[in-house]
Amino acid sequence: MLSENHYVTVDASELGDTALADFIKDAGQPLCFQGIDFSGQDLSRVNLAGSRFERCLFGDTNLTAADLSNTHWQSCRAAQAVFRAATLEEAVFVNCDLNNTLWQRSKLAHALFEGCKLTGANFVDTSTLGLVFKECVLRSAILSGISFYKAELRTLDFAEADLSYCDFRQAVFVEGGSLSLARVNNARFDQADLREASLHGLRLTDAKLFKGAIISKAQAGMLLAGLGLHVL
Repeated sequence: MLSENHYVTVDASELGDTALADFIKDAGQPLCFQGIDFSGQDLSRVNLAGSRFERCLFGDTNLTAADLSNTHWQSCRAAQAVFRAATLEEAVFVNCDLNNTLWQRSKLAHALFEGCKLTGANFVDTSTLGLVFKECVLRSAILSGISFYKAELRTLDFAEADLSYCDFRQAVFVEGGSLSLARVNNARFDQADLREASLHGLRLTDAKLFKGAIISKAQAGMLLAGLGLHVL
């Protein structure tokens, strides 16, 4: 059925036993998949550019080298899915479970993740120009080398994440967020505003990385307390 926004809406009954590649080829219009279970399937190299996915399941799905540019993902569950080397430029993920997903060498330029769970996600060697995270959980994620230069980081939980070589210069943490116990080797925080972020577990041995960053008096007291000093 052709929807008002020119998508062909597809549910599980319409897809049936038809191979996804054949269904895409015959559709002739951008597709909107609703409530379909793709869990465990091999969808590597499939071309789904411009498609929408609403409440779909992608647990353990292999999407290696798939073309997923300009896709929109709403309330999907894709824990442990593999997006390795996929093209995801201008893709949008909203309120999705993406825990322990693999994104190595994927193209994520101008992609948006909003309200997503990304605990343990691996973003090694990704192309991330213009990548945006909003209100996401990124605990224990591997984000080494990603630039957040001048970004507004709204409610982002980086606790225990690998932020090595990340660029947080002039970034601003808004409405909370956390850097608790994060690995910040060779990261840059020049002029970053960290006043609303949790810095629990940050060591003064890392202090040189935060030269020029803005922190609160309470945060400064916490850091000094880590040396056994009492701030009165």
